[in-house]
Amino acid sequence: MKIIILAGGGGSRLFPLSRSCYPKQFLKITGEESLLGQTVKRFLNLVRSDDIVIVTNKKYIFHVQAELKDIGASNVNIIAEPEGKNTAPAIALAMEYCKDYLHCDDNEIIFVSPSDHVIKPAHEFCELIQKCKQIAADKYIVTLGITPTKPETGYGYIEATDEKIGNALKVNKFTEKPDKATASEYLAKGNYFWNSGMFMFSINMMERELEKFAPEIMNIAGKGYDSAVEHFSEMPDISIDYAVAEHSDKIAVVPMQNIYWNDIGSFDAIADMLQDENGNTIQGDVVVNSCKNTMIWGNKRLIAGIDLNDLMIVDTPDVLLVAKKGESQKVKDLVNDLKAKKRSEVTDNVTMYRPWGKYTILSEGEGYKVKKIIINPGQKLSLQMHYHRSEHWTVISGTGKLTLDDKEIIFRENESTYIPIGTRHRLENPGKIPLAIIEVQNGKYLGEDDIIRFDDIYGRLKK
Repeated sequence: MKIIILAGGGGSRLFPLSRSCYPKQFLKITGEESLLGQTVKRFLNLVRSDDIVIVTNKKYIFHVQAELKDIGASNVNIIAEPEGKNTAPAIALAMEYCKDYLHCDDNEIIFVSPSDHVIKPAHEFCELIQKCKQIAADKYIVTLGITPTKPETGYGYIEATDEKIGNALKVNKFTEKPDKATASEYLAKGNYFWNSGMFMFSINMMERELEKFAPEIMNIAGKGYDSAVEHFSEMPDISIDYAVAEHSDKIAVVPMQNIYWNDIGSFDAIADMLQDENGNTIQGDVVVNSCKNTMIWGNKRLIAGIDLNDLMIVDTPDVLLVAKKGESQKVKDLVNDLKAKKRSEVTDNVTMYRPWGKYTILSEGEGYKVKKIIINPGQKLSLQMHYHRSEHWTVISGTGKLTLDDKEIIFRENESTYIPIGTRHRLENPGKIPLAIIEVQNGKYLGEDDIIRFDDIYGRLKK
């Protein structure tokens, strides 16, 4: 059995914690490990790390590598999609990878999972997956269904029949996110389940259903992994639910009973998981007095709340979100409005991650910007220059090696260097500990696109 973890989504419902540059699968919501890290570790109870394939967007690949390193699972397979095309193309691409590079035959069982859900206990979850394998081997696509606890409008629903297939029920139909009244009807009927987004099937079975219902995907994917990557942009942008699950008569649902599941799809979902006896969810340096049913997610500064009820407050260095509790599904609409206004907050964060490390904007104004830059051991920036800005670097910890035109300079803690406009330069960390510097930029234009690269070990040169 092979595990496919889908980790390419951008996510907008947890804005401003989640941005397109740093989606929710990399957030640390419930501990010291990211949601992706927790997902990988969950499946290590079931398979070896080299039986896991993570499908992600090419712009997130360095995040994924860092998360795998943190949990000691660096030999997990990673596929970088050339562009985001939803779950059906991602699954088709991953199946071809399993066949061509992991040497799987057509009868190999595949389990597909999102990367950003909380599921516990992991042992019982993995036992349930094992019980589903025979149903998948008997030529069914198995999905895991969550017994609904309320008329939730943020989830898709699965209608089950009375026909039993092992420990599963045959599926009648999939239904997209309903309105409140319809969700209440589903809850009352008792044969509806929330769609978890998890599927198990044999490669042969899924390829057959894709050929039948989404031939435009299989016409490309069926020519092998390398060809599928080359022509990936030609695939339709469609979910596996729309492409296959809503049409196939070979779908069975297994209820996830006595297993906690939360897709962290909204701030209300976080609150449901972490709230205290007063219905409050508190994170960070927060002091509350007489507050009920309120979520306050802090960052670095102290937040004090008095007599607050039914509110949701999320504080980040550059965005403060205040909303009514229970209305967090509207955050996605807010993000769409911000996109229409071309607000940079949707895509950028105060802290931005790069393959060599990260930087945090400390201050900026007319003609200047101040950053704290962290370069990981053994990593280096591209050889570059800027047309519109000069830079002044001061080392606060570690040792840096600077290439400045044809000179190489070693500079250490409390030492500084100056980079004039139009000068080729490169900074690298030859040491064993992270290199931290303060960078002060000065110039008429300080945008991140004022970078002309001449050499880059991460493949970021413009062609």
